[in-house]
Amino acid sequence: MVRVMATGVFDLLHPGHLHFLEEARRLGDELVVVVARDQTARRLKREPYVPEHIRRQMVEALKPVDRAVLGSTTDIYQTVVDLRPDLIALGYNQVWNEKEVEAECARRGVLVKVVRLGPLAHDELATRKIIQRILDRHRPDAPGDPK
Repeated sequence: MVRVMATGVFDLLHPGHLHFLEEARRLGDELVVVVARDQTARRLKREPYVPEHIRRQMVEALKPVDRAVLGSTTDIYQTVVDLRPDLIALGYNQVWNEKEVEAECARRGVLVKVVRLGPLAHDELATRKIIQRILDRHRPDAPGDPK
C-alpha cells in the first residue's frame, strides 16, 4: 500500500486544486491531504477566507481524497512524522524544494520520495486570479457596470 500525502491551503476550492489532488491520488493507493492551519496560511500566503475546519471538511469531501487532516500549528514536518507517507506530492507552485523536504524527513526518520506535479492548463483559475477577476468586474468603471 502506497500512502501519498498532499498539502495546501485550499482556501477557495477551484479546478486547479481538484487537478492537483487527482494527480496526487494516481500516485498511490491512499491520499491523505494536510490542510494548512489558519496561522500557517497567514504566514505563508495570506489571511484565509474560509476557516481551517471548513477547508478541511471540504477537501475531505472531494472524491480523490481518502482523508484530510489539519496540519501542525508549530512544526510542518510533524504531520509527516505522524502519518509516515511513502510519497509527498507538491503542487507546481508550492515553494518547497523537493530534495530539502526529503532530507528533512529522512533526518526525522521518515524515508519519503517527494514529487512535483504539473499545473492544470487553465492557470487563470487559481484563487488569487479568480478573486482579481471578481474585483475587476465589480469596480465602478467596469464595462456593463450599472451606474
